[in-house]
Amino acid sequence: MKEFMLLFRADYKNMQSRSPEEWQEMAKKWKDWIAGLSAQNKWVAAGKQLSQNGKVVRPNGVTTDGPFVELKESVNSYCIIKADSLEDAAELSKNCPILTVGGTVEIRGMAAS
Repeated sequence: MKEFMLLFRADYKNMQSRSPEEWQEMAKKWKDWIAGLSAQNKWVAAGKQLSQNGKVVRPNGVTTDGPFVELKESVNSYCIIKADSLEDAAELSKNCPILTVGGTVEIRGMAAS
């Protein structure tokens, strides 16, 4: 099996406007989804939720604020899973809770070390 990083993207403003009840419901969906992956021995590692603030360092020492506000979707979190192929990883991602709030999952293969 290969390892894949799943990058969870969503609109920060949309996520911040959710009620405590909606956050609890979403947390249960995430817990259930992760438990399902774990039961299949496909879960490798969880990432933590990323903050809204950041910096971007460019060539010649130029540093700017980020993530870029003009982007509707920003990376909110990530995890690593095991799958037989990119297609298998995509199939496992189809039940990801981020999709229920208009977010997306970007899937990237991990390079062999």
